Amino acid sequence: MPFEFERQKIKDVILVKPKVFGDNRGFFLESYKKSDFFANGIDVEFNQDNHSKSTAHVLRGLHFQKEPYAQAKLVRCSKGRIYDVAVDIRPNSPTFKQYVKVELSEENKYMLYIPKGFAHGFVVLSDEAELLYKASGEYAPQADCGIIWNDKDINIDWQIDFEPILSDKDKGQLTLKERGIQ
Repeated sequence: MPFEFERQKIKDVILVKPKVFGDNRGFFLESYKKSDFFANGIDVEFNQDNHSKSTAHVLRGLHFQKEPYAQAKLVRCSKGRIYDVAVDIRPNSPTFKQYVKVELSEENKYMLYIPKGFAHGFVVLSDEAELLYKASGEYAPQADCGIIWNDKDINIDWQIDFEPILSDKDKGQLTLKERGIQ
């Protein structure tokens, strides 16, 4: 099998480690194979691919889409290095307000599967980073939503010693409580 699937402390979030075939010419890996993903609990149809580029110290998130447009995501960092974060925002979940944080990088080539019902964000640790991610639903501007990155009720340890660079949109995000998600 070309992947190792590693459930995280929130079991619905899965770290995917692809098998990398490398030699003096470079490398090859499979970044997605429906049959392997379905067999390991990621039985989602992906409908949209996204590619983003960010510079050092940029923090994007925490983003999600409201129902009925919620999205599952499969995130990979193809250039640079990031901390990727998935926050459980399902009020009836036993892991509500808990998060998973993993380092994704061009070196480790890991991917993080984030199911529906989670907010997603990341912070760039390298000079720049590029992310490729699959989404289970198409972007719906009317459902676009977010949570402030430093919500005290979530208390994410971003492990950064710098003031992150945020978009105006992300600076203005509300807390979970202010969003009425309790």
